[in-house]
Amino acid sequence: MNEIEPVADKVTSYFYALLFVRHPELRALFPAAMDAQRDRLFRALLTSVKAVDDTDTLTDYLSHLGRGHRKYGTLPEHYPAVGECLLNAIARYAHGTWHPEAEAAWVRAYTTISQIMIDAAAENEAVAPAWWHAEVVSHELRTPDIAVVTVRPDQPYPFLAGQYASLETPWWPRVWRHYSFAAAPRSDGLLSFHVKAVPAGWVSNAMVHRARPGDVLRLGPPSGSMTVDHTTDNGLLCLGGGTGIAPIKALVEDVAERGRRRPMEVFYGARSDYDLYDIDTMLRMAQSHPWLSVRPVVATGPAGGPMNSLSGQLPDAVRQYGPWREYDAYLSGPPGMIRNGVDALVGVGIPSDRIRHDSVEELVAAGD
Repeated sequence: MNEIEPVADKVTSYFYALLFVRHPELRALFPAAMDAQRDRLFRALLTSVKAVDDTDTLTDYLSHLGRGHRKYGTLPEHYPAVGECLLNAIARYAHGTWHPEAEAAWVRAYTTISQIMIDAAAENEAVAPAWWHAEVVSHELRTPDIAVVTVRPDQPYPFLAGQYASLETPWWPRVWRHYSFAAAPRSDGLLSFHVKAVPAGWVSNAMVHRARPGDVLRLGPPSGSMTVDHTTDNGLLCLGGGTGIAPIKALVEDVAERGRRRPMEVFYGARSDYDLYDIDTMLRMAQSHPWLSVRPVVATGPAGGPMNSLSGQLPDAVRQYGPWREYDAYLSGPPGMIRNGVDALVGVGIPSDRIRHDSVEELVAAGD
C-alpha cells in the first residue's frame, strides 16, 4: 500500500480500464462520470487493508459497504471479476514489493473482504429492500440555493434521528449523494431533507432547481451513528453549520419526544444572517422547550441584530461558553467545520469518545 498510494490515481484508472474491457457488462453498474467513484474505491481499499487484522473494525466497515452496494445492483458473482482486475492493477504498479508471497497475501485479503460484503448483503436482503422509491410531496425553496424537500417512501423506511440516506435522482442515474434526515421519524412516514445547490453539484442542483412534487427519487438504506444515547443524562452540545442544521433539528425532536429534560445547547453557524435559513424553526423550538438553547453564529457581519447572533467561527463561539465536560457533542456541516470543531471540543475537555459526527471522508465524497 505504501508503494501504490502515491500513484493511486494511475492504479485506479488502470483497474477500471481492465474491468470494463474484460467485463463490459459491469459498466452499467457505475455512474457515467467516474471521478468520485475512483477516489471512493481506493479509500475503501486503503481502509480495509489497514484494518485487515482488526476483525471487528473490518467486519463493521465492510458490512456497511456490502449493504450499501445492494442499491447499485451488485451481486456475489461480480466480486471475482473485481478482485482479478484489482490484483492485476496493483501488480502493474507495485514493482518493488510484488512477489508470490505478496500476491498470496492480497488474494487472502480480498477473499476475506469480499466474503464479508457478500454475507452482509445476503443478510440484509432478508429484511430490507435494496432501495426505496420515494415521491416528492413538497419542495420549498428557502433561499435561491437551499431547498427543503419532503418525500413519501413507497414502503416503511426505518431510521434514527441523526442518520442520513444516500439519494439518487431520475436525472443522474447511479449518482448517489448523502443527505441527513431533517426530522425525527414521523407517524405519517414522510422524510425531509435540506439540500444546498453547489457549483457542479449534479444531484444537489437537480434537487434544488429541478425536483418538483410528483417526481420519484430512490433512497438507499439509512447510515450514520450520530444518534442520541438515551441511556445517559448528559447534556447535548450540537454544532450545525449551513444545512448541517438538518440532523441537529432531528436530534432536538428526538430528545423532545423522549420527554426527558436534558440540557441541549445548539450553535447554528452560517456565513451571514441571510444564510440562517432555518433559524425561525429553531428559535420556535427553543421557545417550546425550556431545556433547549439556540445560538446563531455568523461568520461575517456584526454580532447582535434581530436574532442576537454571535459573530465569528462556530468552534470559536463554542469556546466562549461552557463548561462542556458533562455534555455529549454532535457536529454536522462542511468537513472543515467538523475537523476544527472536533479540535475545539477536545480542547475544552470533551473526551473524543463523546464526540459524534458523520465520517469526514463520506462528507468529502458527497461534496455535492
